[in-house]
Amino acid sequence: MSIPVIEVVVAVMIKSDGSFLLARRPESKPCEGYWEFPGGKIEPDESRPQALNRELMEELGIQIELSYPWITLVYTYSHATVQLFFYRIEKWHGEPYAKENQELSWQFADNIKVAPMLPTNVAVLRALSFPPVYQITNAADLGVENTLIKLKNSFQQGTKLVQIREPEMIKDDLCLFAHKVVEIAHCYGVKVLINGDTDLSREIGVDGVHFSSEQLMAATTRPEANLCGASCHNVEELFQAERLGMDFVVLGPVLPTLSHPRATPMGWRKFAQIIRDFPLPVYALGGMKLEDLTTSWEHGAHGIAMIRG
Repeated sequence: MSIPVIEVVVAVMIKSDGSFLLARRPESKPCEGYWEFPGGKIEPDESRPQALNRELMEELGIQIELSYPWITLVYTYSHATVQLFFYRIEKWHGEPYAKENQELSWQFADNIKVAPMLPTNVAVLRALSFPPVYQITNAADLGVENTLIKLKNSFQQGTKLVQIREPEMIKDDLCLFAHKVVEIAHCYGVKVLINGDTDLSREIGVDGVHFSSEQLMAATTRPEANLCGASCHNVEELFQAERLGMDFVVLGPVLPTLSHPRATPMGWRKFAQIIRDFPLPVYALGGMKLEDLTTSWEHGAHGIAMIRG
């Protein structure tokens, strides 16, 4: 007998301070006492946005003003398999209140103070810890000292995730440059990944490693690093990143880019089609500028990755 698949919409309601709303399941429901994100089952002949609006009105008494599709997770319980379609809710009308005897609590991804959490939320909380902008170094064009100055300015303005990607640097120069980047970055609480070299990442003390698409497709296991990102260009590479348990991916090029002038950009429509129902956070890459951030959210991205933007 096959286990039924239940489709569920889930709301990640985010305040301007970065906190999000969790609800504790009441005694009358399965998994009572567990904390979760608000949401519920999609009814027959109901679209995902329609179901999301209905559920938040029924549970919290609010109306959605602005929402973006995000990640999709699948989890199998003993009684059913649930497919969870997560949406980030940026604006809503009304003040959320408990209409179904549930407890409510605003929490931060890096400091959860309620327990127990439903097991599906582990991946969601990790995804929420990633910032909307992923910066990539470009010392080959800017020069080392100028790059360090620009990085420091960027960190002061709020950048929280950066990749060291300098394929033209010899190893000794790369090590010296990477040490300087890490020293500055960690002063501002910025996470640093290095492109392609797991051994070097441990030697330098960065926070993780980022695989090229070639390294990704050749890998058989997840890299031994705290944070693992990967570059993807198609569905096959996205599937491999999911299979290996990478933390996030970048996908592109979305728009024309100086970094790969001969590559054919996929455009926003194809980007959205490729990542639809994907479980990992996806950064749009290729020709990105800060003003493209909202567009990326509208098409299902977690955010944008930038080299020159």
